[in-house]
Amino acid sequence: MAQSLADLASAGARRTLRFFPESSEAEREELRATARELLDTHGEKALTGLRPVERVLWYLASEGRAEDLVEVVRNQRRDPGAFLVKGGRRPRLVLPGLRGLALPERITALERPDLKMTAQLTSVEWRGDDLVWGGYAFVANLPRPSGRMIGRFAVLEQADTGDRVKLRLRRTRNEEATVASGQALHSYDRAGFEVVVPARRLRELAGHGAGQWSLHIGIPGPGGTYEARVRQREVGTAGHNQVRHLADGSRLVVGFTKEGVSITVQQPPVEVESCAVVDGELVLVARVRSDAAAPTAVSVVEGDTRLDGPLTALPGSADTVRRYRAVIGLDRLTADDLPGIKTRTFKVTFKGADGRGRPAPLAEGFTTGRHRFAAGRELAVHRDGPGRLVLATRAVRPVVDAMTVTDAGELVLTGAYPREEAAGKKIILRHGTRFEEKELPVECADGRFTVRIDPEAAPQVYGPALPLCPGRWYLFFRAADAWDKSEDVPVTLRPEQVGELPLRFSGPQRFAGQSRAFTVDRRNFDRIFIEPERLLAPDEHGTYQQRILREAYFQEQRKLPLRDAVLYLSFGGKQFSDSPRFVYDELVRRGVAVEHIWTQDEGLPEMPAEARVVGWGSRAWYEALARSRYVVVNTPVGDWFVTRPGQKVVQTWHGTPLKKVGKDLLGSPQSSPAYIAGLPHSYRQFDFVVSPNAHTTEIMRRAYSIEGEMLESGYPRNDIFHAADRDVRAARVREQLGLPEGKKVLLYAPTWREDQRHASKLYKLDLRIDLAAAQAELGDDHVLLFRKHSSVHGNVPGAGRGFVWDVTRYPDIADLYLVADVLITDYSSALFDFAHSDKPMLFFTYDLEHYRDTLRGLYFDFTTRAPGPLLETSEELVKALRGIDAVEAAYRDKYTQFKKDFCEPRDGLATARVVDRMLA
Repeated sequence: MAQSLADLASAGARRTLRFFPESSEAEREELRATARELLDTHGEKALTGLRPVERVLWYLASEGRAEDLVEVVRNQRRDPGAFLVKGGRRPRLVLPGLRGLALPERITALERPDLKMTAQLTSVEWRGDDLVWGGYAFVANLPRPSGRMIGRFAVLEQADTGDRVKLRLRRTRNEEATVASGQALHSYDRAGFEVVVPARRLRELAGHGAGQWSLHIGIPGPGGTYEARVRQREVGTAGHNQVRHLADGSRLVVGFTKEGVSITVQQPPVEVESCAVVDGELVLVARVRSDAAAPTAVSVVEGDTRLDGPLTALPGSADTVRRYRAVIGLDRLTADDLPGIKTRTFKVTFKGADGRGRPAPLAEGFTTGRHRFAAGRELAVHRDGPGRLVLATRAVRPVVDAMTVTDAGELVLTGAYPREEAAGKKIILRHGTRFEEKELPVECADGRFTVRIDPEAAPQVYGPALPLCPGRWYLFFRAADAWDKSEDVPVTLRPEQVGELPLRFSGPQRFAGQSRAFTVDRRNFDRIFIEPERLLAPDEHGTYQQRILREAYFQEQRKLPLRDAVLYLSFGGKQFSDSPRFVYDELVRRGVAVEHIWTQDEGLPEMPAEARVVGWGSRAWYEALARSRYVVVNTPVGDWFVTRPGQKVVQTWHGTPLKKVGKDLLGSPQSSPAYIAGLPHSYRQFDFVVSPNAHTTEIMRRAYSIEGEMLESGYPRNDIFHAADRDVRAARVREQLGLPEGKKVLLYAPTWREDQRHASKLYKLDLRIDLAAAQAELGDDHVLLFRKHSSVHGNVPGAGRGFVWDVTRYPDIADLYLVADVLITDYSSALFDFAHSDKPMLFFTYDLEHYRDTLRGLYFDFTTRAPGPLLETSEELVKALRGIDAVEAAYRDKYTQFKKDFCEPRDGLATARVVDRMLA
C-alpha cells in the first residue's frame, strides 16, 4: 500500500504544518521544499491517498501558498476534519468560510472512502415479542444527504450465504448523534433510527436454520448508497448480548460479533437445565434433543485445571428430550481457590464422543445460584451474555434483586448479602473515571441489604449533599477499616433480572428549572451503575450546540442593555472559591446594588443561597456573560469571547509562577505555538489582570503577552491570612472537618504531573508518600489533610481511617491554610500563598530534576531559595515532620527573604483594591 505524504514526512515537517500560522519563513520554505520533494519522488498517490482536509493542507504546502494555508489551518483548528460537500454525482470538498479557495479538482474530489459512515446502536428493547433497535446513522459531513429519510433502509445479512432480509426503519430524532460526532459544523440530530424486527420475522430467521445475521443501515448520498454495519454500544444494555427462546427450541442471541450488531440463530442439541450444589457436590443436569447424540461428559476448565464429570442418563426422560446428569466434587473445584476478592472463572463445555468441547448453553428457565464454601468465598453458578453456563469461585458478592423508585425520586436497591459478610462494611458509590467516592447509608439485616440513593442530594464528606455529577457511578461494599479500595466487593445484579434494565427515572429535585433523568444500567453483564443525565439541555449540550449558542444566542444577547450584575467564574465553575469568592464577599459586605450570578459546572459545588446559579455553558450562562456589567474570573473565558463596551471583566488569576508558563514553555514538551500566539487576544478580554507580587507581574506580562493593565494589588484570596477574624474562621473550619483537638494538622497539596495520565487522559495521582508508614510514625499526634489538584483523579489510600483526610472536595483551599500547622507541597503555587501564614513548609520534590529539566522548567533556583527543605523520600519527609521546630528555625532567614520577594503587598487589603478598581 502506497504511503501518504503525512506518513513520509518527518515529525518536524508535520509539526510545522500543524502550527503553520506561527511558523517562521525559514520553516515554511523548508516545509514547501519537503512536500515538493516527496511528491516528485513518490508521485500524486502520496497526496491523493490522504484524508480530504489533509490533502488540501499538503497540496497548499507543496505549492508554497502560505496565505491560503494559514487560513485553512486556522479553519481546521476550529473544527478538525469538518467540511461541506457540494455536488450530487461528483461530490467535492468545500471548506466553510473559504468557498473562494481555488483548488484543483483532484484535490477537492471526494471518493466514497472520503465520506465515512457511522452507524451506532444506542438501545435494545423488547415490545412484547418484537425486537426494537434504536440508534443513529450518518455519513460524516453529510448531515442530510438525501434531504429526507427517503431511501434509507435497514437489512439483516446472513454471514454465510449473504441472504438479506429487509426491515422496517423509522426516522427518529437523536441528539446523541451530533454530540458523539464531536464536531461543530453539522447537526446530525435527524439521523436517529428505530428498527423493528417483528416476532414473525424472528421466527422466519429461525426457519433458515443456525446462522448469524448482522444489522446494516443504508443511506443514499452523493454517488450512490452508503452502507455500514451497526456498531455495539460500549456499556449498558445496548452493549450486552440478550437471549430469546422460541417455541421450536431455537435460541436467538441478540448481540454482537466483532463489535457489530447481530442476531445469531442457535439450535443447540444440548442445554443445561439445572446446576446446583447438593451435599458438597456440583450436580449438573443436561437435556439432549431426542434426535441428537448425547455428549459423554461435562468439562470444567480454568488455566491448567481441568475437571471432567461423566454424563449418565437419568430415567424417565420424555420422547422429545433425554436428560443426563454429571457430578463434580465441590472440593475439586475449590482446591486451588484464589485469596481475597480475586475471581477464578471456569469455562464449561460439553465433551462429545470425538473428544471436542462444545459450549454449554442454558435452557429456558435456568436459575443461577451461589454457594458459600468458605469464609468470604462462594461458588457462583452464573451465566454470560450469550446465555452459556459460567462457574466462578469469588468473594461473596452483594446481589441486588429488587430495584424501585419512590414517588420522591429516590432509588432503592435491595438485595442479598450474608450477615457475616456485611458485618463491619460500608457501601461506597464511586465514579468510573474520576474515582470520586461517596459513602452511602446502608441498612443490613437478616442477610439482606437496602441502600437508598437520592441522586440529587448525594452525601459529601464536608458540607451539604450535592447532585451526582455526570458519568457512571458504581457501587461497592468496603470494610469500614479498609486502607484503600483494593478489597472492595462490587455490587451486582441478579442475572435473572438484567432484563429489567435500563431503569430510567427522574430525580427528586430540579436543576436550573429542569427535571433531570437518571439511568440504572449495567456493565460486564451484571455490574450495575447509576448514570445521571447531563445537566445541560439538549439544545445546549455538545460542540455543535455550544457553537450555535456562542455565534447566535450570545451575540443576540450582547445587543440587549447591560444590567447591574456580576457573573463569577472560579476554575470553570467547579468551585465557589479563590479570589472571585473574596470579591463576592466584599461586594456583599459593602451592600453594592448588583445581582450576583455564580457559574456552576456539573452541579458542583455548593453556591451561596443569596446568588443566582447558572450552569456553565447553559443558555442562562451565555445570557449572563453577555449582559452582566461585571465579570470576575480566575481562568480564561474562551478565545471566542470579547468584552463589550461598558462591561468590565476582571481576571484575578490563581497563582504565582514557579513552574514555567505561557511563552516561556516554548521548546518544552508542553508548548503549543498556537496557544502562545493566541495569548494577546485572550488577555485583551480583561480590563485588568490582578497580580500578587512584582515577580508575577513581570513574568505574566511577558509570558502571557499582556498588553493592558496589571493591578499589583496582591491576591484577594490571601487576605484571609491577615483578616481579624482568621482564628474564628479557623475554628469553624476545624469543627466542620471534625478535626480532633490537640493534633497537629499537616496539609499536603501537590501539583499535577503532565506525564502521569490514566487511559482516559485524566491526570493520575502520583503518590510517593508511604502513608502507612507515616501513620505509624505520626498518627498519634498528627492528621494529614490530602488535597489533590483539581485536575488529578485517583483514590487516596487510608482516607477515613483517622490519620489521612481526603479534603480534595472541600470548597476552598484557603480555609485549609488556616487550620494547617505545616504545608507539604512541591512545585505548586500554594507555597507562595501559604508563606503569608508564617507557618513552616516542607517540599516533597522527589522528581525535581525531571520536573525542572524535562517536564516544565522553573523560573528560579528552587534549591537555594525555597523557604523550607527539599526532600526526596518519604522517610526524609516523616523525619522532617518529627523535627519541624528545628526545620523552622533553620529556614527562618530564607523564609523571611522569600516573603519579601513574593508576598508583597501583604496587608490584607488586596480585595478592597480590586473592588475599588473594578467599580471605578
